[in-house]
Amino acid sequence: MVATLVQNHISIEATPLLDVRALSLGFGASKTNLLEGVRYSVEAGETLCIVGESGCGKSVSSLAIMGLLRHDVAHIREADIRFRGEPYDLHDTAALRRHRGADIAMIFQEPMTSLNPAFRVGDQIAEAVRAHRNVTEAEANDRAVNMLRRVGIPAPEARVNEYPHQMSGGMRQRVMIAMALANDPALLIADEPTTALDVTIQSQILDLIRTLQAETGMGTIMITHDLGVVAEIADKVAVMYAGTIVEAGPAEAIFNDPQHPYTIGLMSSMPKLTGPRERLTTVPGTVPTIETMPDGCRFSTRCPFAQHVCKETPPERSFGAGHTALCHFAPLNERLERA
Repeated sequence: MVATLVQNHISIEATPLLDVRALSLGFGASKTNLLEGVRYSVEAGETLCIVGESGCGKSVSSLAIMGLLRHDVAHIREADIRFRGEPYDLHDTAALRRHRGADIAMIFQEPMTSLNPAFRVGDQIAEAVRAHRNVTEAEANDRAVNMLRRVGIPAPEARVNEYPHQMSGGMRQRVMIAMALANDPALLIADEPTTALDVTIQSQILDLIRTLQAETGMGTIMITHDLGVVAEIADKVAVMYAGTIVEAGPAEAIFNDPQHPYTIGLMSSMPKLTGPRERLTTVPGTVPTIETMPDGCRFSTRCPFAQHVCKETPPERSFGAGHTALCHFAPLNERLERA
């Protein structure tokens, strides 16, 4: 009896909050997938950072999870996803609408284009509450005031009646966070929420998200290209290139022992605060488009190690503790030693 309870407890704890086992997606009439076999998972209370250059598919993958892509343009060609252990169907519009804003919420990069300029911020938060909770208008308005207070906006009783243009960029982003968390979601997706903010406000927003995460135990997916942000908040990292997760694992492993040439290129492009001045390393070339996507390894056209075998799809190699990379030549340290 006790053993059974322990086993059940372990299985519940081991179930990821969101488990994306395979996600492939194309656009228009193109037969090439923009997203190809994307895989990652996030646990309750955990922060997963998805990193990569602009155009790598980071935002598209999250918009697909949220069901915010137009079905007449974006075509889901493979989707094996679990949310809290249950199937999560990207073709079930009604189910996605129930999840969106209640179980899974999203903060967008630019709040000025995400907030409706014609409505007071309090009304927009209250609308999100009433969409998923059976509450009165007064109760929804009280919830809006409480959420503004919770995210650190001063005088929330007055600010609740302001329009987005009356607020600063940092305040608008706090309103977006308040709206996203108004229904206590289990998972928060933050799509570069600090890109348009100055460094001081950026730090405040990251601290706020961490504090709210600690209070509620929600899982967080942070989409960013800022490796400084990743080093500060990530538990796990998924490196995306050209619509594919090329390397994933614990943050410490990714930073201390990167095994994919693209990850190494990203790490090498970070300026160092100590030591002699050196010219920053760059990754030559650009991210391929759907029309120019190479066969096999999608990074092969920019990779310094590329050989003929790279025209074939690389295997996923494991380095323990959940650290994996898609590369024919991994582990790279052994290759460099042989060279």
